[in-house]
Amino acid sequence: MARRVVITGVGAVTPIGNDAETFWGNLIKGANGIDFITKFDTGDQKVVLGGEVKDFEYPDAREARRLDLFAQYAVVAADEAFAMSGLVPGENIPAERVNAYVGSGIGGIRTLEEEVRKEISKGKKFVSPLLVPMIIGNMASGYISIAHGIHGTAMDIVTACACGTHCIGEAWRAVRHGYADAACAGAAESPFAATCFASFANMKAMNPQTDKNRASIPFDRERGGFIMGEGAGILIIEELGHAKARGAKILAEVVGYGTTSDGHHITAPLESGVYAAAAIRMALESAGAAPGEISYINAHGTSTPLNDLMETRAVKEVFGKAAYEVPISSTKSMTAHLLGAAGAIEAVACVKAINESVIPPTINYKEKDPELDLDYVTEGPRKLDVKYAMSNNFGFGGHNGSVIFKRFEG
Repeated sequence: MARRVVITGVGAVTPIGNDAETFWGNLIKGANGIDFITKFDTGDQKVVLGGEVKDFEYPDAREARRLDLFAQYAVVAADEAFAMSGLVPGENIPAERVNAYVGSGIGGIRTLEEEVRKEISKGKKFVSPLLVPMIIGNMASGYISIAHGIHGTAMDIVTACACGTHCIGEAWRAVRHGYADAACAGAAESPFAATCFASFANMKAMNPQTDKNRASIPFDRERGGFIMGEGAGILIIEELGHAKARGAKILAEVVGYGTTSDGHHITAPLESGVYAAAAIRMALESAGAAPGEISYINAHGTSTPLNDLMETRAVKEVFGKAAYEVPISSTKSMTAHLLGAAGAIEAVACVKAINESVIPPTINYKEKDPELDLDYVTEGPRKLDVKYAMSNNFGFGGHNGSVIFKRFEG
């Protein structure tokens, strides 16, 4: 028998706040976390704007030298989520009954670039012996497991920009079906490396705009590509009975998940959105919810011409007339696109929207696209009783994911 799965803790490190509460407060204010890049010299780069994490300091300077920045973000977000949850593996739950699903689309690319340059300029003996453990994407889940004494399954699901959503969804499946009693789920990313940026810019995926208020503009007719961001989001999810027995505060319930593949192209989404729609439909079916019951959709909404059109088509296909009634916003207009970590911080936003009865806006929207005619919450934050919140994310390679959260009602 399927078990109910709830959220008891959240954590976030983002371009608009290095904890979940600050992140949420700035989302509701419509704060723009996008600015000129400082992490590398952009003198010969085609793209100069990004959503950088600001004023971040890892609590242990010695330990920080052994972790790429993406893993540092993941550990800090996980520490916050575990502290909020009160879940302590090995004390109030058997350590082998806790899993960790923490993804990264690119992993330690900053460290890789730094060490390759060092090898070329100084020689092989100067390459760090920690290069491999610093660049592999699974080190976020591995180090969180070490830090928190997790001895169940620990893995990194790599599905590009969908991996945060997939990590949460697969964690939900594991707890729902009894393979674990709790899980740490989310993703982290720190892709601010000059070579990485040059590649994305050369494929024309990113917006070369220099006005930070017209750079990440999801659903706007003038959208011209995404803006890259960095950070991490973590949820602590738990079987309902276990959470109740230890007196945990329940923030929301995870009720639905769907995942499909376009099987179409290495970077471009299938324009019809038919398989993205299938993932959304699967999430609704597993949640036992009708399209008209969804209160809010946090869209993938990357600000690329194809993605925003495809996602709008997918929502229309599944929701029918109800597509015009459900509020949809893209918080990437404020955070930029955190690649693999996008779905993780957007899940935190959905949980907060349910708790606070407020929907964050899509900021800097000006020019209407005739083909994109849904309610994108462009006027500012909106007060609304949110019962069900859906988060969609889609990744290079055609990876589609949708997860649904519900207000906890006992």
